[in-house]
Amino acid sequence: MTGPALIPAEWSPHRAMWLGYPSHGELWQEDLEAAREEVAALARALAGPGAERVRLMVCGDEAEADAKTRLAGVAGIEIVRGLFGDIWLRDTGPIFSGDGRALGFRFNGWGGKYQLEGDDQVAAQIAAASGAPLVENDFILEGGALDHDGYGTVLTTRQCLTNPNRNPGWGEAAAEAALAGALGAKKVLWLGEGLNRDHTDGHVDNLARFVAPGVIACPIAWGRRDPNAEVYDETAKLLGSMTDARGQRIQVMRIPSPGWTTDADGEMVPASHMNFIIANKAVICPTYDEKAGAFALDALASLFPERKVIGLPSTAILTGGGSFHCITQQEPA
Repeated sequence: MTGPALIPAEWSPHRAMWLGYPSHGELWQEDLEAAREEVAALARALAGPGAERVRLMVCGDEAEADAKTRLAGVAGIEIVRGLFGDIWLRDTGPIFSGDGRALGFRFNGWGGKYQLEGDDQVAAQIAAASGAPLVENDFILEGGALDHDGYGTVLTTRQCLTNPNRNPGWGEAAAEAALAGALGAKKVLWLGEGLNRDHTDGHVDNLARFVAPGVIACPIAWGRRDPNAEVYDETAKLLGSMTDARGQRIQVMRIPSPGWTTDADGEMVPASHMNFIIANKAVICPTYDEKAGAFALDALASLFPERKVIGLPSTAILTGGGSFHCITQQEPA
């Protein structure tokens, strides 16, 4: 197999869904137990209503034993031992192409912020476990920085993809050439800034997502104090002026954000309903505020009428910096 192949849209059928399990107490500290229960609830939802073969990646004897105890008797979940720094498989794992290859990229801890032992080996481990040939690409890229429509349209942000802390010297042209060569990208849709206080430097999977060919969902502010209100409106405005790789004008769907969300110390955190997962038969969305979450789930249900829409808490996982989409990676059928 040679040359780039298109990346399937997330709503395409999956052979498996990879999921990272919190395994390092020194990283999660007092949030470890709650984060494990949230990930276990996600695994149950993926394996049950989501109709996924869940491949739960754990690191170490203690984490493996805990996962086996917590998920005992749940069908459709396979525990896979691996070495990783933390659970953000969307960014450290491979991106699977439509022709069955696992595309690996260099990983530098989101611009050098969090460099942990084993994270740069995750793509090779998942490729080997899945039986997919690994194609290594010599540039830095995280899976959460991109979203795909299955027709060669790639959605991303300038804040992340052209950030000098990833690939120094990259402008839009260099980034587009790299995405075309590695991922078969035919057209790149450029957004500007991502969410405030997002340590990924504006990953698009917290900001805007393809939900169907030619249709992109992005947030609308919830509450007067929403810290990302201007970012959301600018994103929607930009998307409304764009066309995809097929020449089709983008239709923009607005979904209520979680609004002003804080951690246990009262610090604002980058909570996002956009970090949902599209599983084989379900869409699973992280929720934070009860009312905003209910509205977001209703909006997603209208966009995915053939899938069950499920909301699950993700407060503890967010203490690590991400949510459901960040800790998963789909393996196409």
